[in-house]
Amino acid sequence: MKKVRRIFLAGLMAIVPIAVTLYVLYWIGSAAEGIFGPLLSRALPERYYKPGMGLVVGVVVIFAVGVLVHFWFVRRLMRYGGHLLSRIPLVKTLYGSVRDLMGYFSSSDDKDVNQVAMLTLGDGPARVIGVVTRTHFDDLPSGMGGEGDVAVFVPMSYQMGGFTLIVPRSKVQPIDLTFEEAMRLSLTACMSTRKELPEGAEDEI
Repeated sequence: MKKVRRIFLAGLMAIVPIAVTLYVLYWIGSAAEGIFGPLLSRALPERYYKPGMGLVVGVVVIFAVGVLVHFWFVRRLMRYGGHLLSRIPLVKTLYGSVRDLMGYFSSSDDKDVNQVAMLTLGDGPARVIGVVTRTHFDDLPSGMGGEGDVAVFVPMSYQMGGFTLIVPRSKVQPIDLTFEEAMRLSLTACMSTRKELPEGAEDEI
């Protein structure tokens, strides 16, 4: 029975990550097809429209927008649209949060931002994995953070969420992990491994 359980868990561990990834990709593709498919079916003669063309158009639109934002008049138009959204109650909170999050992951001039680190809790030996998200607070209200402070995002295990802590830089110890590795470790309560186990290691666990 123990061997059967191990074989079943091994199969489950191999299938679930692939299945979840494929499902997310399918969901994104279905959303694009659901938006652009009906438009194409009305615009094109019936004999020319094929299922899946909406997904192709969605990808093309994304690339086209990426090209257009390099032109100053398009950037100005998008800034104007963003300004309007920022003035609508509730909408401005969602829009601002998504915009800031996308901007954070897309680029950063601060080499210390995105640095994975171990954060010491209090004066004891306990530490948690976190990601440095800010090293200066000049553009924030007074009292949010001072000289020598950093903001650290600490993700929660088994769910999408976490806490943002503002702590002295001395509490943070950088470690050699990528952002993706740190998030994987945190979300799986440190059960994930950075590298594949050597052959035969499973039998020793």
